[in-house]
Amino acid sequence: MTRRKWFYPLVYLLLIVIAFLPLYTETPYDPRETQRVITEILQRATVPYAAWGWIFHVLTLAAIALAAWNPQIGSRTLAAYFGLNHLVIAAVQTRANTPTYGYAVHTGALVANVTLGLLWLWVAWKARWYVCFRDAPRWRWVLLPLALLTFWSPLRTDGAHATPNFNPLLLLTSPDYGLAYCFMTPVLLFLLILAYPRVDRFAMRVTAFNGLLYGLFNLNYWSNPDLVWIGVMHIPLLALSVVALVLAHFGRGPETVQP
Repeated sequence: MTRRKWFYPLVYLLLIVIAFLPLYTETPYDPRETQRVITEILQRATVPYAAWGWIFHVLTLAAIALAAWNPQIGSRTLAAYFGLNHLVIAAVQTRANTPTYGYAVHTGALVANVTLGLLWLWVAWKARWYVCFRDAPRWRWVLLPLALLTFWSPLRTDGAHATPNFNPLLLLTSPDYGLAYCFMTPVLLFLLILAYPRVDRFAMRVTAFNGLLYGLFNLNYWSNPDLVWIGVMHIPLLALSVVALVLAHFGRGPETVQP
């Protein structure tokens, strides 16, 4: 079915529909205020869990180290980890008590993250991803700084302002990486790019296209001088989504998942 010409256009259309699902709010909102509602959710959703940010850094590094040591076991571990991380983000980042709209839920992001979480758990179960770092073409490593930037998440927010914060400790403690979809996804995409074509192409295409959608949505930060740095922080999501999507559709080589 995935080889049918209509299959991926239909899948991508469904992802677009999911992204534009109406928000749920305790207090009704004008559809023209959608971005404001989402902003209020994002500003508050992960705050209670900020102290747990280090766990996601440590678990990611541990899974990558395991993949480097034993690609077969480590690859399944990475897939399972990112699947669970999507489910955590669905539970944590997509809802909050907002000052203007009461309890609010970013419905599209919730559905998308649950879907991606289950998809990557399926990839882990079926062993549809094999990461072997030494086999990755050298040009793909040029993209590493983009993944490192979001893993680091050198960001400080103060109300309606966002500024850089290059504290080295954030490499292991930033609460934004593991709790925010737009900062976790570039790391996953970079690892998929390294592994291609030894990865389930359906999962890679769906992950990359959904990342592209949210990368485009977040271009709006560039229009606000106080939030330009957040716009900068979304460059990795947009760039790596494009590379992964192009590679998954036009890259050469058989899909040989196992070594």
